[in-house]
Amino acid sequence: MIKLKTNIKCAGCIEAITPKLDALPNSEWKVDLDDPQKKLTVTGNATEAQVKAALKAAGYQGEAI
Repeated sequence: MIKLKTNIKCAGCIEAITPKLDALPNSEWKVDLDDPQKKLTVTGNATEAQVKAALKAAGYQGEAI
């Protein structure tokens, strides 16, 4: 399981990252917008580097917690 602190702030941000994160190999993800750190949790086969690259491609960033 990968947990990252992100700069995702709203439902519009989630719409922007959805295609990139959905493309990760055999993985599921969710963002907790109620958490002050806007935690992204990814389970499955994706690596942390792949998740960070997907976020970056959508214009966002993630930092390991």
